Amino acid sequence: MNEVKRAFRTFPINDFLKSKDQMLNGCNRFNICAFLDNHQYRLPGQHYECVAAYGAVHMIKAVEGDALPALQAFVDQQDDWCFGHLSYDLKNEIYGLQTLQPNHIGFPDLCFFVPQYVVVLSEQEVSIGSLENDHEAFWDSLQQAETTTLAPQPAIRLMERVSRAHYLETIKQIRQHIRRGDCYELNYCMEFFAESVRVDPLHLYRSLTTVSPNPFSAYYKIESSSLVCASPERFLSKEGDRLFSQPIKGTLHRHHENATEDERLKQQLFSSSKERSENVMVVDLVRNDLSRVCREGTVRVEELFGIYSFPQVHQMISGISGTLKPGTSFTEIIRALFPMGSMTGAPKQRVLELIDRYEQSRRGIFSGAVGYLKPNGDFDFNVVIRSMMYNAQSGYLSYLVGSGITFYSDAAAEYEECVLKAEAMRAVLSS
Repeated sequence: MNEVKRAFRTFPINDFLKSKDQMLNGCNRFNICAFLDNHQYRLPGQHYECVAAYGAVHMIKAVEGDALPALQAFVDQQDDWCFGHLSYDLKNEIYGLQTLQPNHIGFPDLCFFVPQYVVVLSEQEVSIGSLENDHEAFWDSLQQAETTTLAPQPAIRLMERVSRAHYLETIKQIRQHIRRGDCYELNYCMEFFAESVRVDPLHLYRSLTTVSPNPFSAYYKIESSSLVCASPERFLSKEGDRLFSQPIKGTLHRHHENATEDERLKQQLFSSSKERSENVMVVDLVRNDLSRVCREGTVRVEELFGIYSFPQVHQMISGISGTLKPGTSFTEIIRALFPMGSMTGAPKQRVLELIDRYEQSRRGIFSGAVGYLKPNGDFDFNVVIRSMMYNAQSGYLSYLVGSGITFYSDAAAEYEECVLKAEAMRAVLSS
């Protein structure tokens, strides 16, 4: 356990958006950082408008196999904030599986760190958490950080790991598994990538979240590996003994030029029997996962088929909560719920096996989770979707998109849904 306690000091701010931008600019000074931004959404379970972590005084990196016991030992030793990520490939440790595709981006399967500085921003003030009692000096340094002005760079054209024809054929095979009863729903993802490119990932994050600001956005960097994330989805939060998950299943494009048509699309999404069916499947899966670590009779659906509007799409989101059993550790919770049902399908063990068979790329941090744990054990983690990943050493840049496949899925329509989900990222890279 850390002997030095982190102390917080609060400073008033005059310009909320400018202060947030200064916090983001400060990431350039550190090899390890996490910048988590709510973008002023007012969703259920919101804790902070923006929270950032800079530098590392303690850190754990681990490869799947015995990563979760090592993480629990690390967390138990801390009495402080911890930031980090859980890679999708931890499913190998949890479910006894194997991933064969190469790790082009380089994120470890698991990484958490106790930061040198924690900064929490609200619309009226900023709170600086330091271990060295240099709060004012650090806040001054953030205020002096300047936005890097980038020279124009050529548009980046990404290659497809899976052709449209291959995608359509794969969906046909997945539907045959569903017909045979192997699974009910499977989330299938495909990758778009570029090699040997040079970009500023912080600039990509600023561009992406200008085009598509979403409530679980994150700029996250571990040395040469960067995540640029504009996620609309929460994986899981804990507040006291309450666990809360908000899976997304159901997507429809927006119509910005016509408010009446945009409203009609919202109603179309809400009324869609296909989207409701997929949403119910993932809600049942989350309920089942929560029941493994929650008190009997406490798991309940707080919201079903909620329609939320984001810059590019309308989404169907449900909320499920439960009361945690006393004495349940952080990694016991993760073992019960990870990977998240919205990015896997049901039943989870079988669809994870089929995903390994049919997907052509390692997901890595994609469809994993980024977030934080507080000293009191509360936490909040997103679902890493609508994201670009970049390795500064190799110049490898990629994003993945996917959708939930059921027996009634139309392969061409699912492909178009994936294209829609990638619209903001494609626009940023082609501009």
